[in-house]
Amino acid sequence: MFCPYCRHDSSRVVDSRMLEDGSGIRRRRQCPQCSKRFTTMETTSLNVIKRSGAAEPFDRSKVINGVRKACQGRPVSSDDLAVLAQEVEEAVRASGNAEVDANDVGLAILGPLRKLDVVAYLRFASVYRGFDNLDDFEEAIGELRREELHPVGGDHTTVVQPRFGFR
Repeated sequence: MFCPYCRHDSSRVVDSRMLEDGSGIRRRRQCPQCSKRFTTMETTSLNVIKRSGAAEPFDRSKVINGVRKACQGRPVSSDDLAVLAQEVEEAVRASGNAEVDANDVGLAILGPLRKLDVVAYLRFASVYRGFDNLDDFEEAIGELRREELHPVGGDHTTVVQPRFGFR
């Protein structure tokens, strides 16, 4: 790590703290040459592999924009969308992979969105899973109703991935 003041090629870590959202570490460093202090931020990189094969950095705002249309006209706030995007990022990072398929990001969106608003979930799932006809909607609604009647673990907030397999 080069000192931003004198360009000395080493520094000593004085203090380390995790960022509030847990996405990285903030470090206070001191240069042994000029004794000045500076701050660095360390984050892990997470790339999304698109269908075309191109890789791009994970971006929470893309998750929010992708879900925003499904939530249009629903009682979902911008704060709710920010929390959803954070949950999605945490779920994707929990896989432990530095690269994740775009399809896996979409799957990670479905669970938190279902908890947030079932109508928005159905809208998003209909596009993401490519519903072709009314039977696809009926199957998805039937799954939601079955889970409402028989929640896993007796907790109405528990989310189970749908069993219908559209890709």
